[in-house]
Amino acid sequence: MKVFVIGSGGKTHALVWKLAQSEKVSEIFCTFNNACMNKLAKVVDIRENDVDELYKFVKENSIDLTVIDSTVTAVKGLADKLRKEGLNVFGAGENSCKVEMAKGYTKKFLYKNKIPTPQFGVFDKENQALAYARTAKYPQIVKFDSRIPGTGCIVCNTFNEAKNAISFCLKNLYKPVVLENYISGRHISFQVVTDGYDAVPLPATQVYKKLEDGDFGFYTEGMGGYSPVSYVGAELEAKIGEKIFFPLIDGLNSEKMGFAGLLRANIVIDEKNNPYLLGIGVGFGDPETQTILPILNEDIFEIMMLASIGALADTYEVFNFHDDHSVCVSLISNGHPSDYKKGCVIEGLDEIDDDNTFVFHAGTQKNIYGEVVSSAGKVLDVVSTGSTLNRARDCLYESVDLINFQNMNYRKDIAKQKVFSNASF
Repeated sequence: MKVFVIGSGGKTHALVWKLAQSEKVSEIFCTFNNACMNKLAKVVDIRENDVDELYKFVKENSIDLTVIDSTVTAVKGLADKLRKEGLNVFGAGENSCKVEMAKGYTKKFLYKNKIPTPQFGVFDKENQALAYARTAKYPQIVKFDSRIPGTGCIVCNTFNEAKNAISFCLKNLYKPVVLENYISGRHISFQVVTDGYDAVPLPATQVYKKLEDGDFGFYTEGMGGYSPVSYVGAELEAKIGEKIFFPLIDGLNSEKMGFAGLLRANIVIDEKNNPYLLGIGVGFGDPETQTILPILNEDIFEIMMLASIGALADTYEVFNFHDDHSVCVSLISNGHPSDYKKGCVIEGLDEIDDDNTFVFHAGTQKNIYGEVVSSAGKVLDVVSTGSTLNRARDCLYESVDLINFQNMNYRKDIAKQKVFSNASF
């Protein structure tokens, strides 16, 4: 079977790596290039937003399964175009992306479908937003309506902070502005594979969004994470399915936004063990994907293919995972996500000789001398597995100590520092 993966970054590398392990896959094509991707797949030089060329490639090369791991591609409607031709696709359609890309729409969608989410207000006029903020409880979260990588929200502890954030949002064309109550609790990312009707869960992931140790600094897409999460047992998982994912899938279908692919929920668990949905993703999470795939004891191609033809539940009620724990840390260039240096030589990759450690390249390439160098703000994702969380964590940081490049930075408290609620997504 031929598979075409459209995406970029460490999560796409992880997906291709896992697909390459399937005995059913004969050939993998990928739009993402890094320093080692050509060992796993044939790299296709087509931009993620060039839907016509991507569509043409799928048709001309008789691709059996197209995996859309790119929001840019999903928004352009490639999945819809391929599905109309009766071709197998794992990924969101254009309409489905609304619940990820437009926070104001999403909050109203959640309210309409009775999905638990923090109390909120959506405004496109400054005076209305300020009137709401004056009587709101603090902390209060001010969110951009549009999806902005690496940011997306401002945590405000006072009305004056909220006033400045509201003014900034509305004057920079990210309309409307969303105000949301802050819920104190434990933050997790929860993903399910869906065929558009049924869903099978992946293990919850504890994700570290803040840039600095101790959970300080700017919000990012993710600085690391671990899985499974000890406090997410069968009872809480069932509650998340009943209160969040089942009504979410029903709501998507009622709005003609259902799709076969990956649904991701950014959830906070309050002190009474009740889940609240903060945001929705319609594709694989980063670093959730890198964290989970090394402990998945299933054929990822078979999962995706069955989902794409609407037959996931015919084979799977649950997915089989190793008993191991998995810990991931992202190695970045100082200045990420805005101002960082490229072309730094990465040393030590060949020194990692551990069957339980995996290195996924998020932003690397080879220079004219054949050396692996950095090519983005987020450079590498290093993942280690172990029989306990502490063993996995120790193994991870022992491997990270072998890697070095100029201006390298990373969090040193992954799987050690507790993460409480935040307002990412």
